Amino acid sequence: MLEAGLGFAVKPDKGSFIGRDAVLRKKEGGLARRLVQFQLSDPAAMVFHNEGILRDGARVGIVTSGNYGHTLGAGIAMGYVPCAGETAVQVLASRYEIEIAGERVPATPSLTPLYDPTHVRMRA
Repeated sequence: MLEAGLGFAVKPDKGSFIGRDAVLRKKEGGLARRLVQFQLSDPAAMVFHNEGILRDGARVGIVTSGNYGHTLGAGIAMGYVPCAGETAVQVLASRYEIEIAGERVPATPSLTPLYDPTHVRMRA
């Protein structure tokens, strides 16, 4: 849950619940991996799932889901990336690629939802 960026949805200080101790341990120990979203640089590249995620040239994970983001005009993907001992800034500072059918496609990482907040693409 914390790895997926959903820590805001759990309030450990509001009393006891199933999993509370596990959430507190994870917060104290730090994250071993994070769910990262990617926007592919090639608008023609199609991603679905199980494609390799490369970080600074090394394979670090696989795409858990992906598709075409119509409001973004690009392929989008998400998957878990190892990040033990790293800050969010360090995770985002790396160079990422998604390997699709043996070809590496550069991708821009994001820890927040990918969307077009000003609706520029929708109004085009």
